[in-house]
Amino acid sequence: MTIALLILDLQVGNFVESAPIFQGDLLLENTKKILYEARKANCKVIYIQNMGGKDDPDEPGSEGWEIHPKIKPQMKESILQKTTPDSFHKTNLDKLLKSMSTKEVIVLGLQTEYCIDTTIRRAFSLGYNVTLVKDCHSTWSSKNLSASQIIDHHNSILDGYFAKLTSADELLLKLSTIHS
Repeated sequence: MTIALLILDLQVGNFVESAPIFQGDLLLENTKKILYEARKANCKVIYIQNMGGKDDPDEPGSEGWEIHPKIKPQMKESILQKTTPDSFHKTNLDKLLKSMSTKEVIVLGLQTEYCIDTTIRRAFSLGYNVTLVKDCHSTWSSKNLSASQIIDHHNSILDGYFAKLTSADELLLKLSTIHS
């Protein structure tokens, strides 16, 4: 059974000092560790790159659009571009996963209440076993809720039905047993 690691929207423009993402450094460090173990375990790594509009921080071709250098893709890894919160909508993600005989997807990245939530629900509806790394997705605070509240809320509603929740440490242990 092939496992795919989906890394959503971890692009330079989402890690700016003027509008810091909640626990952004921890998110990148956890992702880097998971990426290392996933590669050793021969998981398929797929980067999802958001294509923002003109003058957005993730406008295609801009520095902000690039995948963050701390988690730079390797040559054999796929990068898919999307224009909506759903990583499957108008992309070939489902086709790519099926071509690799993928049964399980591990999801991490940005933004909790948009792309993470929507992609997880869509993956579930397409029949994938979904794992959400509960301490490896993030967002910004809104006018009504703190980033921490948004993350906790989504972890709670996605867990059990749409996804299996795991911590970065638990996932690292699981991945290390696959390649050992």
